Amino acid sequence: MTMAAMAFWLFAICVIAGGLFTVISRNPVHSVLWLILAFLSSAGLFVLLGAEFVAMLLIIVYVGAVAVLFLFVVMMLDVDFAELKAGMAQYMPLALLIGVILLMQLGMAFGVWQFADEAQALRGAVTPTDAHNTEALGLILYDQYFLLFQLAGLILLVAMIGAIVLTLRHRKDIKRQNVLEQMWRDPADAMELKDVKPGQGL
Repeated sequence: MTMAAMAFWLFAICVIAGGLFTVISRNPVHSVLWLILAFLSSAGLFVLLGAEFVAMLLIIVYVGAVAVLFLFVVMMLDVDFAELKAGMAQYMPLALLIGVILLMQLGMAFGVWQFADEAQALRGAVTPTDAHNTEALGLILYDQYFLLFQLAGLILLVAMIGAIVLTLRHRKDIKRQNVLEQMWRDPADAMELKDVKPGQGL
């Protein structure tokens, strides 16, 4: 067995184990840590495929931002997970039914799986011979799929604005900062000088 094959099996087992323990772990913090392991192992698989740029994106975006954000949210929010898990028992039969259906669909898909004759050649030449994979990815995104790439960014922007609008609540009992009022205030009205004589209080 070659070193590349050993690395593939190691990363593949780590991805499967990380995903499994992310779901079945009782501690939410441990679940996020297992999720980080799955992300790192997936990045290793991308490196083996020759897609170093996608691997670095996976580490920077998912491990460095999304997973760390999940970790901070889980650790800082005082959520009663025992109460949440107590209510999950009533949905267990439906979850098992959905799981069985998914397993049957995967079995049907793998049962008719056939490898194409040119699959090995395509895997050996993922990118053009005269361009690095990062350059080839940029040419594809900003040349062939430029409109779809821009539309995807627009959809994400609309989703972000919608999430802000739906979660923003103006409460009257909270004192908020008014920047314009602070900038336009008159120092003569904001301060008052008192002439305090010795021996007297305010």
